[in-house]
Amino acid sequence: MAHSLQAKKRIRQTNRRSAVNRARRSAIRTELRKVEEAIASGDQSAAQSAFRQMQPQLMAGVNKGIMEKNTVSRTLSRLSKRIKTMAA
Repeated sequence: MAHSLQAKKRIRQTNRRSAVNRARRSAIRTELRKVEEAIASGDQSAAQSAFRQMQPQLMAGVNKGIMEKNTVSRTLSRLSKRIKTMAA
């Protein structure tokens, strides 16, 4: 149990930041799922538009420190590749 006022404030701040980060991560996962579903449906134009909506959210997650830069880059690269091969 925290005794000092500073420790109690730190706990409140951590809880608030955790809630915000959880919401952001959830929104990113939702966008990822939309892209995956569009790819699975076979609709390339829908997949591209979902991909374009997802990209800024992923990069914002990197800037906010929620996700690693290389992980996001790898994810974007793989999804982009899968969308491009849909045309063939």
